[in-house]
Amino acid sequence: MNSTTAALNGLFDRIPRRHSADNVKEIYDIMNEYEDLLITIEAVNTFYEKKVPIFFEELETVRATVKKSNDNKASKKNKDNFFDEASGTLKDSIQALIQMYGDGSNT
Repeated sequence: MNSTTAALNGLFDRIPRRHSADNVKEIYDIMNEYEDLLITIEAVNTFYEKKVPIFFEELETVRATVKKSNDNKASKKNKDNFFDEASGTLKDSIQALIQMYGDGSNT
């Protein structure tokens, strides 16, 4: 397992499932680190350059959903639902990227 795969697995393991102020901060930190890893993977070669854009799109969807989960007008239940949806989507995205990336040797 190379360092990028290890970093992706580390991010995956850190994703919180329940809405709280601390978990919102944590998921934003994870998304920023994930975006940096996506940029790194995209630069490896043209194979990854073509495969990575979908993950950026998913990341934007997750950001929007996390933002909804932090809306002061939303009920606690809606905040929990939005956050759970966002964290699940982020987990699915990272897991799919890990499978696509493999050991980083695809061409």
